[in-house]
Amino acid sequence: MEASYGYGGAPMAPPAPLAVVSPQFCAPYVVPLTVTKRPLSISDGDFTVTDANGGVVLRVNGAVFSVRHRRVLVDAAGQPILTMTEKVFSLHNRWEVFRGDSTNANDLLFTAKKASIVQLKTAVDVFMAGNTSEHVCDFKIRGNYFEKTCAFYLGNSDTMIAQTNRKYTFTNVLIEKDTFTITVFPHVDYVFIAALVVILDEIHRVRFDSFDLL
Repeated sequence: MEASYGYGGAPMAPPAPLAVVSPQFCAPYVVPLTVTKRPLSISDGDFTVTDANGGVVLRVNGAVFSVRHRRVLVDAAGQPILTMTEKVFSLHNRWEVFRGDSTNANDLLFTAKKASIVQLKTAVDVFMAGNTSEHVCDFKIRGNYFEKTCAFYLGNSDTMIAQTNRKYTFTNVLIEKDTFTITVFPHVDYVFIAALVVILDEIHRVRFDSFDLL
């Protein structure tokens, strides 16, 4: 997968800030994040997102006794930023993302779903709330999520805005912890990208859950 690069090999920023959630989450430089997924617990969320210094930036609440098809992304202080819900019985594993802790249609920000029902590699299309026809995606994700290698693109183009790679360590395997890195390009909403990573994991976890039922 090829990205657009400027002088000196640095990622080329989009022509304007991509503030899907909020402009405050768009930095004028590359934002490196680490996403850690732990076994589900009662007190903590499924995911913890940390910055380059190890500080907690985001968490995803997903307690054992919560509704399985609903995830809430909160900031370091525990304030809800986004609510992600899966459409039940959707063949494309369609997820809808709302502002704050709302699931009201007026607060819908974007929708993400598999580009096709049967996939050998990862292909997810993202549509903003105003794109009701969904003829052309506003963003897309392509790659191989089982190897935790995916790229995020602007629209149906080759302009890369972020990428993720799996981080293998002996400790991670030993304690059943899943860790991967995200590189968010300049002026791109890092909360938006983090939410898409959570949705990717949920989509592929559903596939494994289906195998468990056979």
